[in-house]
Order: sequence, then C-alpha cells, then structure tokens
Amino acid sequence: MKVYYDDDASLDVLKGKKLAILGFGSQGHAHALNLKDSGMDVCVAELRDSEPWNAAKAAGLDVKEAADAVKSSDVIMVLLPDQLQKKVYDQAIAENLDEGNTLAFAHGFNIHYKQIIPPKNVNVIMIAPKSPGHLVRRTFESGTGTPCLIAVEQDYTGNAKEIALAWAKGIGGTRAGVIETNFKNETETDLFGEQAVLCGGSAELIKMGFEVLTEAGYPPELAYFECMHEMKLIVDLYYEGGLSRMNYSVSDTAEYGGMTRGPRIITQEAKKAMKEALVEVQNGTFAKEWIEENEKGIPNLKKLRENNTNHPIEKVGAELRKMMSWLKK
Repeated sequence: MKVYYDDDASLDVLKGKKLAILGFGSQGHAHALNLKDSGMDVCVAELRDSEPWNAAKAAGLDVKEAADAVKSSDVIMVLLPDQLQKKVYDQAIAENLDEGNTLAFAHGFNIHYKQIIPPKNVNVIMIAPKSPGHLVRRTFESGTGTPCLIAVEQDYTGNAKEIALAWAKGIGGTRAGVIETNFKNETETDLFGEQAVLCGGSAELIKMGFEVLTEAGYPPELAYFECMHEMKLIVDLYYEGGLSRMNYSVSDTAEYGGMTRGPRIITQEAKKAMKEALVEVQNGTFAKEWIEENEKGIPNLKKLRENNTNHPIEKVGAELRKMMSWLKK
C-alpha cells in the first residue's frame, strides 16, 4: 500500500486554476476554508441567500449559484448530500462543464452506481477525508491533518492523480497520509461500515444493552452510563491504538469478560447478517432502495427518525447530558 505525504504532492498543480466547492456543509466549509488558507482561488456554490450562503460570505469566501460556479471554474468538487447530487448535476453542472475540467467527489456513491455519468472529456476524481468536516478544519488549523483517500475514475488530462493529491494537500490530508483506492472500493466499504458497524451496528448494540438492563429493573440512568456514555471512552482507546490498546487500558476483569462474553453476543449470525448487508451494497440493492426512498419523500426514514428520537435512551440521555458542562450546546 502506497501512502502519499506532503513531499509527494504539489499545490502548483492547482495554482492558476479556479476551484468551486458545491455545498458549504460539514465537508464543504472545511475544504473551502482550508484551500483558501492554502492560497487557492476558491468559490463556494450555495442557494442564494440561504443560511449556508450567508455563512460562506461571512467567512470571506466568494459565493455563487451552482451553474455560475461551474461555468467559472476548472475543478468542481461536489460536496452535496448523495441524494441531491444527481439533481444538481443534471440542472447545473452537466451543461456547464468544459473539456479538461475536473469533477471531484468526496464519496463515490453517484459515480459508482451510475446516477451521474460525466462526459468522457473531463477528469473524475475523489478526495475523501476519513473524518467529519469539523475535524478536517480543526486539524488543519492546528498544523496537522486528517488521513484521506484519493481515487481516479477518469483521467482525461493525464494529470488527474496529481490534481487529487494537490487537493488533498490543500486541505491538509498529506500531512497525515493519503491512500490511493478506487470509487468501487471506497463506496462499498464506506456504506458497509456505516450500516454494519459505525451507525447501524453500534446504535442497535447500545439500544439493546440499555433495554436489557432497564427491563431487568436497573435504573435507566445507570444503563445509559454503561451502554452509551462510556462507549466514547472505549472508542477513543480503539482510535488511539486498536483493540490491544483498549484491552491494555481497561481492567483485567473487563478484558476477560469482554473476550469471553463478547462472541456470545455478536455471534456468527451477526456475521451472516453483515455479509447479507454487504451483498446488498455490492449488487446495488441498497442504492436502489435509497434512491427510491428519496423519490417518495423519505417516508420510511422519517418514521425511523421518530422511533429513534422516542427511544427511552434518548429521553434519559437528554437529561443526563445537562450535567455535563463540558459538552457544547
């Protein structure tokens, strides 16, 4: 595996080019401000007079509507939610691309599942920080950076990879390290990780643990601390040094109990279900389902959000977090 660092990338590739960032959300604000601080010529595309439009203006950025931003730029980074990208591409990007432009993404969903099919005479690349946008910005400002993935789907100009590396350097990624992949692998592993472990699996495990304790008669406050609050402490140890760091840091009792009981909780049945979820990602079943869900106005997602909000762990957690003065409102 090749890892690219600062010396492997040059910002000169982007100098003299105009860069457009479509969307001023979590990732968008970080890319725009980091590239601006790196000396690049950046504009942001947002809905006129919207809250993000005004926020970008207040940050000292040039702000345009999407079509105008694309027309005036050489590199166009699409940092809109997956479900909005095709509509914006069809309405504002496609007809305004020029030969030799570079179309960039931070996630491969719309390219991999062919919701967006760019013309052959442009570059198509990816620069995907492995971190939320606020950390991309915060680490950049502190002089460090967050690891990134890059990928080249289409290399029309012959230097698409150099452009991707330059962009990664401009947002601070090469300070930490940049790994080259492809759109397929990034998209499928990202979706699987979200569903099986990061967002889906961990949330269900937390809720079930809370339910088991409260149904057994334990106070919900204690169940919250054991199953939700302390999860961050464990995840931070994973982040710092993997499974071994976590097991080294907890008590021997916790280590032994976790190693002997954990496999009884997360069984081979769970692994089987994970494999089924992966197949749905690989064969496009999930993508088709998510696209259709959006076309219908996200009725199922709204119900799921409501159910989640009304779960008892959310009610007790909201009260307990009032005790935690260190949490930002």
